[in-house]
Amino acid sequence: MLDKVVIANRGEIALRILRACKELGIKTVAVYSEADRDQKHVFLSDESVCIGPAASTESYLNIPAVISAAEVTDAVAIHPGYGFLSENADFAERAEQSGFVFIGPKADTIRIMGDKVSAINAMKKAGIPCVPGSDGPLGDDAKTLMNMAKKIGYPVIIKAAGGGGGRGMRVVHSEANLLKSITLTKAEASSAFGNDMVYMEKFLEHPRHIEIQVLADEHGNVIYLGERDCSMQRRHQKVIEEAPAPGLDQATREKIGQCCVDACKTIGYRGAGTFEFLYEDGEFYFIEMNTRVQVEHPVTEMITSVDIVKEQLHIAAGEKLSYQQSDIKIHGHAIECRINAEDPDNFMPSPGTIEHYHAPGGPGVRVDTHVYQGYKVPPHYDSMIGKLIAHAETRELALARLNTALTEIVIDGIKTNIPLHQKLVKDTAFMNGGTDIHYLENKLGIK
Repeated sequence: MLDKVVIANRGEIALRILRACKELGIKTVAVYSEADRDQKHVFLSDESVCIGPAASTESYLNIPAVISAAEVTDAVAIHPGYGFLSENADFAERAEQSGFVFIGPKADTIRIMGDKVSAINAMKKAGIPCVPGSDGPLGDDAKTLMNMAKKIGYPVIIKAAGGGGGRGMRVVHSEANLLKSITLTKAEASSAFGNDMVYMEKFLEHPRHIEIQVLADEHGNVIYLGERDCSMQRRHQKVIEEAPAPGLDQATREKIGQCCVDACKTIGYRGAGTFEFLYEDGEFYFIEMNTRVQVEHPVTEMITSVDIVKEQLHIAAGEKLSYQQSDIKIHGHAIECRINAEDPDNFMPSPGTIEHYHAPGGPGVRVDTHVYQGYKVPPHYDSMIGKLIAHAETRELALARLNTALTEIVIDGIKTNIPLHQKLVKDTAFMNGGTDIHYLENKLGIK
C-alpha cells in the first residue's frame, strides 16, 4: 500500500480522501491556499503545506507548487480529487515523471477522454453508442456546415471539444442561427479553454442524464457499479443525483454496463471513471467520460457498499480490484442533494461565516462536508459546501428520509440552496421519478 499521499484538493472531497487514507493506514499531506488555512482536512492531516495565495491559478492549479509539496514531504503519490488538476493530463504526466504515483488514469488516457471529439471517436471504436453528429471538429465552409446540420436534423447543439462544467455549448433550432452560433461558441471555447475546436451533435429534446461508474485495475480487471441518474440539473450543473436510475430494468443496466467494461478494456483504462450518457426512448448516447472520482460517488457507495476512494488507492498501489462483477449487488436506493452556499432564488454565491451548524442524522443519512460552526466560506472557489445523502430499502423511503434530513440540517450565517431542495423532494414529477435534464430549468423559468 502507498505510504504517504498528497491530497491535491480542498473542501469535502479532500476530507473524504483523508478519511479513506486513514482507514488504510496511509499518511496524508494536505496542500492548501492561504484562504484555506482553516480547512478541516488541513487540521486532520499528518502534514500540511501552503502552496500559494487564494487564487486557484496560483495554488490548486499550480502544478510546480503541488509537485514541490510532494517532494518536500517525501510523499509517494498524489490524489487529485475532482475539479482543479484531476483531469489535467500534463499534471498526471509531470507527477509520474517526478517519481510520484498519480492516483488516476494514465496521462494518455486522460488526453483522449478529455477532448470530446477524440473521446467520441474512441468510444465509437469501442462499440459505445454515441449521439449522431459531425464525427469530428467543424470546418469553416458554410455550405458544408448547413448540409451537415440538415442531415443530423434540428435542433443541433454546438459543443467545445475541450469544454466542461456546462460551458461551451449552444443549442441551434434553425438554419438561420447556425453559423452565428458556431462563431460564438468558437470564441467562447477559445477564451474559456484555450481551444476553439467545436463539434456538432443532435440535440435530444427530452433526455435523462444517466451515468455508469466503473473501476479498473492495471491487471485488466474491470467492473461497473450500476448507474446514477443525474437529470436534475441547472445550466448543466447537477443539483440532485440518485442511484439506481428510476425505471431502468436489470437487463438494460447489464447491457450498458458491459459495454462500458468492454470500452475500458479497449482503451486500457486504470482507476475510477464514469461514462456519462443521455438516455431517451430507451436508447443510450455517450456524451463524455470523467476520468476521476465524481461529486456524486456517495450514492453508488451506498447502494453497492463499495468504497470507491479506497479502491482508487488500492488500484494506484498496483493491487488487483477487491471485487469481481458477481460481487456487485444493488441494495435499495440513495439520493444526494448538493448543498451550495448560494441564494436559493437567484443562485448568487453567498460566502461568509457559518454562525450555527447542525448536521442531520438517523438511519441511512450521510453528510459529506468540510464545514463547521465558525467556518468562513471563502469567495474564491465553487459554492458547494457539502452533500446530503439518504439511503433506504426503497426510493420512496429514501425520499422520506431525505425530506426529514433537510428539515433537520441547520446552516446559519450564509444563504444556502437548502430551501430549493426542500421544494424539490416534494415535487410531484421528481417524486414519480424519471424527469429529464430540462425539467428543473423549466420549473424555475430559466431560459
